[in-house]
Amino acid sequence: MLFYQNTFRAMALLVVLLFSFASFGQEATQTSAPAPAQTPALETTPGTAAVPAEARYLHMDPLDIWIIALFFLSTLSITCFTMRRAGKSSSEFFLSGRSMPWWLLGFSLVATTFAADTPNLVTQLVRQNGVSGNWVWWAFLPTGMTTVFIYAALWRRLGVMTDLEFYEQRYSGNSAAFVRGFRTLYLGLIVNTIIMANVTLAIVKILGVMLGLPPIVTLLCAGTVTVLFTTAGGFSAVLWADFVLFLVSMFGAVAAAVVVLQLPEVGGLHGLVTHPAVVDKLSFFPDFTDTSAVVSLLVIPLVVQWWSAWYPGAEPGGGSYTAQRMLAAKNESNAVGATLFFNICHYAVRPWPWILVALASLIVFPSLDSLKTAFPTLPENMIKDDMAYPAMMTKLPAGYFGIVVASLFAAYMSTVATHLNLGASYMVNDFYKRFVNQKASEKRMVLAGRLWTVGLMILACVLAMFIDSAQDSFNIILMVGAGTGLLFLLRWFWWRINAWSEIAAMCISFPVALYFQLVHEPLWRALIYVENAQGEQILHPSLDFSDGIKLVLSVAVTTVGWIIVTYLTKPTDQSTLRKFLEKTQAGGPGWRHVVETAEREGKPIRSDGRAWSVPMGLLCSVLGCMGVYAALFAVGAWLYGRWASASILTGVACVGGLLLYFAWRFVPVDHSTYEASEMD
Repeated sequence: MLFYQNTFRAMALLVVLLFSFASFGQEATQTSAPAPAQTPALETTPGTAAVPAEARYLHMDPLDIWIIALFFLSTLSITCFTMRRAGKSSSEFFLSGRSMPWWLLGFSLVATTFAADTPNLVTQLVRQNGVSGNWVWWAFLPTGMTTVFIYAALWRRLGVMTDLEFYEQRYSGNSAAFVRGFRTLYLGLIVNTIIMANVTLAIVKILGVMLGLPPIVTLLCAGTVTVLFTTAGGFSAVLWADFVLFLVSMFGAVAAAVVVLQLPEVGGLHGLVTHPAVVDKLSFFPDFTDTSAVVSLLVIPLVVQWWSAWYPGAEPGGGSYTAQRMLAAKNESNAVGATLFFNICHYAVRPWPWILVALASLIVFPSLDSLKTAFPTLPENMIKDDMAYPAMMTKLPAGYFGIVVASLFAAYMSTVATHLNLGASYMVNDFYKRFVNQKASEKRMVLAGRLWTVGLMILACVLAMFIDSAQDSFNIILMVGAGTGLLFLLRWFWWRINAWSEIAAMCISFPVALYFQLVHEPLWRALIYVENAQGEQILHPSLDFSDGIKLVLSVAVTTVGWIIVTYLTKPTDQSTLRKFLEKTQAGGPGWRHVVETAEREGKPIRSDGRAWSVPMGLLCSVLGCMGVYAALFAVGAWLYGRWASASILTGVACVGGLLLYFAWRFVPVDHSTYEASEMD
């Protein structure tokens, strides 16, 4: 009880300090500011000159202050509402008692992927490659749809605490324990920390540009608020806060796009789409006359990347925080509904406000030099294309400015809170309880979860100071996971995959990624090179691989490697395979050997009598992709004023949705609700 009281007091104190800081700033500008002729006026209407970033927090309008304060108070109230429940057990702290409805889980997934760095990443992609540059993440939609219609129900039936517990449910022996332990440290500490650091870097850039706050101040404030909120309320606080945070974030993104379009330099939607700096950036697809762009931006992502590469939130077969929400659902149908809702919102609803702002930034800040000129106090290593999004936010008037600051902070909190809770669940359930103290009480596990939450936040803040841009981390994580995706898809349906397959995939993909990122270019530039016009030695064109080609090569090497290891090593224990198959009812020809062996031994595997759902699940996935992609491009066509194309695409989206509705009825999904005690 004392912990809850102290947490409440700490968060209340933060809100009081916010008001005090804002009030002090207002008094300072009124009593000690230089003469009006020497002080830039606060921007109050779209298009007027922005206040210098280093002074904006002192010039904030009272309306902005109240909006931001209201946001923090709403977060505080959610924490107070959920923190007593979170302390009951580890299942409550990490999975909310496995009783959550689809709509809340769906909103939480959308909010989590609406990270503070996501608008920055989209802006960087658009500025460098146009709207079609977004195919590097649009291509993950097939991954999401197969998760919805094939894997969501399987995860819910498995009923584990975390997705890493899967390994000792599916594999046997010491190798299974090793994979679980290694993946715990790799995902819980390394990958999870990189992701949080990336999001933290984004909020540092955002508040540095919009408010002129030094990085250390942003890190202390943002990190402290988020870690207190997550530590006190657990997963329930994350879910309910995500619901509120997504509404705030989405409203802020739309409001920002509306105001930016009204800037005199932009001239509305028509002015935007007809501006010379933007016209060649509008296409949904790369220029088909540019073979290199088509291959790297479209063909490789759609043909190879979606099934072969692992990336948090878009894991082939589901995993990380997506699996956490499927496991927290009250039944299979709610797990499926949550992931479907997420994929529709993630791909079809959310991107366009960011894209519009990114396109407008090409007019207002056409180059990196213009960004440097506008924000001379920021460190030069932070001046990248991804900084153009927060730079555009400095153009917002009072009221809108406060909404957008709150919305971007909401995006930061929702993502980091999820990864803090997820990382803590890995470190407690899959490391501490599994390898350190198998008899740990529920009270001790909750305490350990809270301590790990704080520790992970500290690590993320430290690492954030060593990352330059959002896309850098995106590419690194994508490369490290290249080639493991096919394994994650097949391990549910092919009995021969074992723990050594997983170990091989990890051991091969990581050094291959390091080679292409760090070794390939300098090594071969020293051995096989040509000289450019300036007489400099550069890599020979035949070895100058694009990121897409590097991904394909990484996938090929890793996939061949783990398949060879699979056949060279001993398969998983038959009793483990039978238990897994009975529990998940995965089915299919890949399990025929196990089923026939069990029947010969007089121990037939129990079946619930449902038909194998994968064929119909694949059909639903195709229809879902058709509907969502059509909806995504329909929205863009309406915004561009291309009425004929917009009408056709809208019709395709409606037909796809209708066909999906009828096909989905033939996918067997259990609607019964499991008790938490049954699963745990």
